[in-house]
Amino acid sequence: MSRKIDDKDRLRAPSAKSLAAQGRILDAAEKLFSLYGFDGASLRDIGKAAEVSAALVAHHGGTKDELFEKVVARRAAELSALRLALIEEYRQAGQLDLAALVEAYVTPLLSRAVTPDGPWVHYARLVAHVSTDERWSAITSKWFDPTAARFVEELGLLLPGVAPEVLRARYVFMVSATLSVPTALWRMGENADPARAIQELKAFCLAGFKDLAV
Repeated sequence: MSRKIDDKDRLRAPSAKSLAAQGRILDAAEKLFSLYGFDGASLRDIGKAAEVSAALVAHHGGTKDELFEKVVARRAAELSALRLALIEEYRQAGQLDLAALVEAYVTPLLSRAVTPDGPWVHYARLVAHVSTDERWSAITSKWFDPTAARFVEELGLLLPGVAPEVLRARYVFMVSATLSVPTALWRMGENADPARAIQELKAFCLAGFKDLAV
């Protein structure tokens, strides 16, 4: 005879084992999607990398499309919160200028993504895929556009009179340049210094915005 399922059963928190499996699945999916793209990474491959069955991948992640969005969303929410918090921090300190906006955008990602084998470098590579492929426009709109709109709004306040489409274009250029640091640092030289690359990136992006104020 089957046991009656009560409200306590429905509300019971996932076990530590289940949460650990979910974390491994998301980590594995993030890495494989970033290296081989959506089409090149199978649920079976992800399960093998996470040391679970493909069935368990589907159980925790849903369909392949659903898993892909979960992977993007996991760090996107954290990243957006960090960036918006920095904007408010600079505003409260009376220091919200163009340099502060560049800092607020660049630092939350690159302070985490310059470790060669760290998980955030895989995420940066994945976001580079998502940001440049219209196939993922719905995911981009949902997880990145609200923060992008906030940055463009703040740029508009600092650069009055500049057309919104120009501000959006410069913002997109900053996004692309930022993603190039963790994903293409090797192109900057065999012994490229990540810290120096980040500083050069900030100077590059800031110059692009200051040019609009002339």
